[in-house]
Parts: sequence; C-alpha cells; structure tokens
Amino acid sequence: LAEALARSGAAVTALDLAEDVVEVARDHAPDHLDINYRVADITRFAPEHAGAFDVVTCMEMLEHVDDPARIIEALAEAVHPGGHVFLSTLNRNAKSWLLGIVAAEYLLNMVPRGTHDHRQFIRPGELARMGRAAGLKPIASTGIVYNPLTRAFSLNDLDLDVNYLMAFQKDS
Repeated sequence: LAEALARSGAAVTALDLAEDVVEVARDHAPDHLDINYRVADITRFAPEHAGAFDVVTCMEMLEHVDDPARIIEALAEAVHPGGHVFLSTLNRNAKSWLLGIVAAEYLLNMVPRGTHDHRQFIRPGELARMGRAAGLKPIASTGIVYNPLTRAFSLNDLDLDVNYLMAFQKDS
C-alpha cells in the first residue's frame, strides 16, 4: 500500500513495529518513491506528529492487538481535522471463523497457522463505535471478498462478513 500511494504522488510515512518487516519494505521499494519507513509504535508516534497527516491507514492489524481502541485513538490523533482514516480488519462471526481461520490458515495456507484469534476479530458496529469515540465519523464501508477459484479479491458493499474496510473522517 505504501508503494502504491507513493506512486500516485503521495508523500508516505509507513510504520511497523517489526524491524525486519520495515527492512524488507525498504529493500523492495524503488529509490524514487517518497516513502519514509519507520520502526515505530503509532501510540508513541502520534503525539509527536499530531494532526500531521491528511490520510492515515491501518490495514489488517487491529485484529492482532489487545487494545484496538487505543490504536484508533492514536490514528485519529495523527490525522488533521477533516482528514481521513481508513481501517481494514476481520469481522467476528461464524463465517469469518470458517473462512478467515479454517480456510485461510489451514486449508489454503494463505497465512501461517495460528495467525488469528477469532476472539480479537471486530464487528463493523464495534469498529464504528471505537472510531466515533476517537472523534472519527464513519463515512463508508465495504467488504473484501476472496474467490479461491480465481485467487482474486474484490470489493463488495453488501458483504462485510469476513474482511472489510471502513473509512472515517476526523471531526473538524
């Protein structure tokens, strides 16, 4: 995502807690792209960069942390008033357990076994509430649907059952 945004002209700051992940990303990115890779925790980074960003994204991470509301608060702090926050995560229901864990981890081997804990998945209503509590207004959501026959992902506004994206705007 960082490379795609930079290719479209954005100045990108990309954070990850894992130094090895940041190194792989740095090595992969072409030199001409404007990407500032940082090994950093958003909860520590945001207070030093409050309101500094037009757009903040957090993709496929919230379901791996103990306190997603704290992360969302930090993301909201980093974006300027009127700016946008985009989040993606997994819904918590029987279908997401079956497809997001059983199929993705054990049958299709898309991610390593044990990557996900279904109890940490977040329902769309819960994510919207966390966003509102952080001063963010939910403005759109869409599902991310995987087709194992074509090995392709697509967006579907009616199917937020497994993976989904939610867009927010920070209050002015």
